[in-house]
Amino acid sequence: MSQNLEVFPLLPLRGMVVFPYMVVPLDVGREKSLNAVEEAMLRDRQIVVAAQKDVRQNDPTPEEIYALGTLVEIKQLVKLPEAVRVLVEGLTRVKLVEYLQEDPYYRVGVIRLEEEDTRDIELEALMRHVLSQFEQYLKLAKNAPAELLAVVAEIEEPGRLADTIASHLDASLMKTDDRQALLETAGTRTRLEKLSLVLAHEIEILEMERKIQLRVKRQMEKSQKEYYLREQMKAIQKELGEYDERTAEAEELRERLAALDLPEEVRQKAEKEIERLERMPPLVAEVVVIRNYLDWLLSLPWRVYTEDRLDLETAERILEEDHYGLEKVKERILEYLAVCQLTRRLKGPILCLVGPPGVGKTSLAKSIARALNRRFVRFSLGGVRDEAEIRGHRRTYVGAMPGRIIQAMRQAGSSNPVFLLDEIDKMSMDFRGDPSAALLEVLDPEQNVGFSDHFLEVPYDLSRVLFITTANTHYGIPRPLLDRMETIVIPGYTEEEKIEIAKRHLWPKQLVEHGLAGYDLFLSERSLRRLIREYTREAGVRELERRLAALCRHLARQVVKGRRPPIRVTASLLPKYLGPPQFRYGTVFDGDRVGVATGLAWTEAGGEILNIEVSVVRGKGQLILTGKLGEVMRESAQAALSYIRSCAGEFGIKPDFHEGCDLHIHLPEGAIPKDGPSAGIAMAAAVVSALTSRPVRPDVAMTGEITLRGRVLPVGGLKEKILAAHRAGITTIVLPKENEKDLQEVPENVTRKLRFIPVTNMREVLAVAFLGEERSSFSAG
Repeated sequence: MSQNLEVFPLLPLRGMVVFPYMVVPLDVGREKSLNAVEEAMLRDRQIVVAAQKDVRQNDPTPEEIYALGTLVEIKQLVKLPEAVRVLVEGLTRVKLVEYLQEDPYYRVGVIRLEEEDTRDIELEALMRHVLSQFEQYLKLAKNAPAELLAVVAEIEEPGRLADTIASHLDASLMKTDDRQALLETAGTRTRLEKLSLVLAHEIEILEMERKIQLRVKRQMEKSQKEYYLREQMKAIQKELGEYDERTAEAEELRERLAALDLPEEVRQKAEKEIERLERMPPLVAEVVVIRNYLDWLLSLPWRVYTEDRLDLETAERILEEDHYGLEKVKERILEYLAVCQLTRRLKGPILCLVGPPGVGKTSLAKSIARALNRRFVRFSLGGVRDEAEIRGHRRTYVGAMPGRIIQAMRQAGSSNPVFLLDEIDKMSMDFRGDPSAALLEVLDPEQNVGFSDHFLEVPYDLSRVLFITTANTHYGIPRPLLDRMETIVIPGYTEEEKIEIAKRHLWPKQLVEHGLAGYDLFLSERSLRRLIREYTREAGVRELERRLAALCRHLARQVVKGRRPPIRVTASLLPKYLGPPQFRYGTVFDGDRVGVATGLAWTEAGGEILNIEVSVVRGKGQLILTGKLGEVMRESAQAALSYIRSCAGEFGIKPDFHEGCDLHIHLPEGAIPKDGPSAGIAMAAAVVSALTSRPVRPDVAMTGEITLRGRVLPVGGLKEKILAAHRAGITTIVLPKENEKDLQEVPENVTRKLRFIPVTNMREVLAVAFLGEERSSFSAG
C-alpha cells in the first residue's frame, strides 16, 4: 500500500452527493453502511461518502460507486428503530484509489485533493457573478432561508464558495449525475464557471415556473371574480324581484357546459347562445328556438368514444356465431381490426354490402358492432327524397331539427358507432333537393371530419364512425356515391348453406319465439332440403324463415292439444303442415321444347331462370316482344334476329323466311320487369329452334350477350345465375368464355353437380343447345 494513502471506512450514498463544508443528515440502514459508521465512531469519527451510480442497487460493487467522494466528519449520531441517523459535515474531496476490504464494510485507501486559490481580478469577477446568480436563484426558489445569502456572501475562498452554493441547490431539480460532475470538476475557476451555467439553467426553469403560476393564478382569479359577480347579480335580481326561471335556466346550462369536454369552437358557440338566452325578453318566440338548439348542442357525444375490442380471435368468434358464410365481409372487418391494432388510429372504412334480399346484410351490420364492442344505429334511406333529412333544417324554419345523421349520433351516445345506412339504392329526389348529394360529405373519409349540419352550424367529426351501407343492386346507387364506398358483393346462398343456416340459426330461433324450446321437436336434414327445394325459391333465407315459422305454429297447436313429444317432422309430413309444394325441383320446362330456351338473368332478388318462348306466325316480318321487356333486352332480341338472318343458310333456314311470317318472343311472368343483355344467346337459340323445328335440350341454361357477328360477350352476376340454375335442377350451363374466370367464386359443392361449357360464338351455343346435335353441327367451319 502506498504511503500517501489514507484509510477510511466507506459509506455509499443513494441519490445524494455531499460537498465539502456541507452539513447534512443521513439515514443509514444497510448492514454494511451501519458497520462502516460504527467503525468510524470507534476511530476519529471520519468516514468517506461517495454516491453510487445506480440507486436501485442495494449492495453496490466497487465498480458501481463513483471514484471521487468526500471525507466527512460525523457530528452527531441518533439511533432509530430500524436505522441510524447521522449528521455529517464535509471536510475535503478525496479520490478512491484502492478498495482494501469489502466485508463487513468497505475500507478504502484515498488521496486528499487539495486546492490552491490563486486570486486574481478574473476570479474575483467570476465569484461576484456566481453570487449574483445565487441571489437571483434564492429569490425565485421556494422555501429558501432568508439568511442564507448573507452567510454565503461572507465566504472569501473561491472553492468554498462554489461548494457551499452547489450544496444548497435544490436536489429535486438537479440529477445526481450533474451534482457528481460538479464535485469532480478540478480547479476552482472551472468549477465556478460550471456552477454559473447550472445556476443560469435553474434560474430559467424557475422563471418559467413563475410565469406559469402567475398565468394559472390570473385565470383562477378571473373565474372566482366572475363567479362572485354572478352571485352578486343573482342576489340583486332576487332583491329586485327580477330573478326569473330563464336566468336559473342559463345558470343550469352553464353548469352543463362546464362539465363537458367540447371543442373550443362548439364551446364558444354555446356560451354565445346562453348569453343571448339571458338577454331575451321572456315572451319572445326565439327563446324556445335557442333553448332547443342548446339542448341539442349539449346532448351530442362530443369527444365521447367507446373502446374498440381489438382482439381478433374474439371478434372472429362473434362473427362466426352470428352468421354462417359471408367470408369476404368477415375478412374485411378483421383486416380493419388488425390495422387498428398496429396504428391505434384509423379512419372508419365505408363499406357497401350489395346483395339480394334476405342474405343477412342488416343483421351482419349488428354483428359487426357487437364484434367491435361499438354501439349500433340504423337509418333507412328507402323513400328519402329531401336533402334536409340528411343535413337538417336551418333554425330560421319553424320546428327546425338536425338531420337524421346527427339525430342518430345522439341516439348512439358515442362518436364512433357502427352506423348502418340501409337501402341506399332506394333513395329518390324531388324539388326539395337530392339526398344522395348530401351523403357525399358524410361518406367521404376526407370530408366527414367536419360534417356540417344546417341546424348545428358547427362541424361534427364523423371520421371515427364505421359506416355500412346496404343495397340490392349497384344500379340504383349514384356513381359519385358509389365511388366513395368499398363495395362487397354478398351473393345468394347455396342449398347446403341454407341447410346449415336453418339448423344453426333459423330453426332454434323459431322454437324460442314460439315457446317450443323445451320440447323434443326434430326437423331432419331431408325435411329441410325438401322445404328449401319445393317451398322456397329465393337467394336469401327470408321465405325459408317464414316457412319454418308456419311449421312451428302447427307444432305449437299440436302441443297445446296434448300431443306428447318427441315430435318428428319428416319430409312426407311437410304437405300436411304447409300445403302442397309451391315449386317443382328438377327440369324447369316439360314437354315440347321447340321454340323454347332457358336463359339466366340477375335481378334484385338474385339469380332467376327465364323460359324464353318463340312462336312463328303468318305476317309481314315483324318482331313482336312481350313480357315487359326493357330497352336493352329489346335491342338484344333485334341483334339476335339480325344475326340469324345474316347466317340463315348455315342453319337450314330460308333466307327470305321473314317476308311471310312474324316472330313473337315472349318471356313468361309478364308482370315482372326484365332487362339486360344476358339473355341474348338464349333468345337467338329459341328463334333458331322455332324456325328449324329442332327442340332445345331442357337441361341446358345459357347466358351471354350476342353481337351482330354472333360473338358471345361476357355478362355480370354469373355466380347468382349459376346458383339459380342449380336450384332449378339445370345440369348444363353455357356461358361466355371470358366469364370462365368467375367460376372460382362459385362454391365447389355446386360446381361438382354442374357441367360448364364456355363458348365464344353463337355456333358453339347452338351445337350444345339442340337435342340430337353434335358440337360440329354448327361448327365455325
